[in-house]
Amino acid sequence: MHIAVFSQYHTNPDCPATSRHYSLLTQIAQQHRVTLITTRTWEPQRLTERFPWLPEGVEMRAAAVPYQNNMGPARRVLSFGQYAAYALREGLRINKPDVIWGISTPLTAAWAAAQVARLRRVPWVFEVQDLWPSFPIAMGAVPSELARRELYKLEGRLYQQARAIMTLSPDMTSYVQQVGTGATSRWAFDPSKVHTVLNGTDLDLAATATDAAVAALRQEQGLEGRQVILYAGTFGRANDIPTLVAAAERLALVCPNVVWLFMGHGYHEPLLRAAAGRCSAIRLVPAQPRHAVFTWFRLADVSVVSFLGLPVLDANSPAKFYDSLAVGTPVIVTNEGWTKSLVEQHKCGWFTPAGNAEKLTERLAEILRNPAQLRTAGAAGQQVAATHFDRQRIGQTIQRILEQAC
Repeated sequence: MHIAVFSQYHTNPDCPATSRHYSLLTQIAQQHRVTLITTRTWEPQRLTERFPWLPEGVEMRAAAVPYQNNMGPARRVLSFGQYAAYALREGLRINKPDVIWGISTPLTAAWAAAQVARLRRVPWVFEVQDLWPSFPIAMGAVPSELARRELYKLEGRLYQQARAIMTLSPDMTSYVQQVGTGATSRWAFDPSKVHTVLNGTDLDLAATATDAAVAALRQEQGLEGRQVILYAGTFGRANDIPTLVAAAERLALVCPNVVWLFMGHGYHEPLLRAAAGRCSAIRLVPAQPRHAVFTWFRLADVSVVSFLGLPVLDANSPAKFYDSLAVGTPVIVTNEGWTKSLVEQHKCGWFTPAGNAEKLTERLAEILRNPAQLRTAGAAGQQVAATHFDRQRIGQTIQRILEQAC
């Protein structure tokens, strides 16, 4: 079977990114022919050279389309449009696929996949990584009412046209199903074609975070005898970084033995650099390659997965959530959605409300004074990860969905 994959952002484990599709394509290419239509955005950002850029058996068509997290709305729209035009052209040039896998974000990548599927008369599967356009609209990135209406129409049409839909969380699944089954819906479709396939994590890479690796990293970073809180990921507008900075400065007054590590890059990096300059409990760590982040997570006593208090963000499926639990480090989440339900059900983390630095400080101070509670929660999270978050199993599910669509 020939699978054409439309994804604007390809990464591998040498990049400071989740590399979800690298893991999935590695599995699928063992049995099927795969053509990836993408961009070279991440290739110059490789931090190491331990992994081949492409999984064996994957053919790549890549455009030179730049993209950065700190781009403004207009520049992002240009980037999205450039990739969509390139993907449409290349999708019509490649050998005819048996099925097309269109991955958003952005929504324009899925649009290109849908157009090629229509023109070449093949089925396509829509993977929803974030809820577009609801997310950019909630963030104020689409000020025009006309543009908002048109984007919602495009979203509904794409859901309706896709042979199957894959989402990264149960809350995303509920949202997508409601679009097709709501009383006033113009885009009716069978809700059974929507499947939840979690973001997941790479348990083989998590296993490299050994006791020896953690001890060496702790010594290298001068963290012997210190308790560590880790935020790892994008310093984006949606990640509520100002609240974390406020909580870190508050906590330094009551728990002087604690160090906050902020690992990554993005929009709020200047804010974090200023905070680290005035507060010794805050450290800014450069973004790390995917294969190295697990040792940092295991080094930490607890990690924080934070977002703004917007309902659309409750459905998120962040890689750092899975990666932390995979190495036995419990998490604090700040959203009311499925991640809150999961950590409370399995007792592998805690919830504090988004935007509330005081509550976050109180919660952290409480749990850091109870190492036994941290160990128990961490062990519970590791069990959940082994049972539900393994990308090898998730890849098998995705391959089955693609085969059934074909």
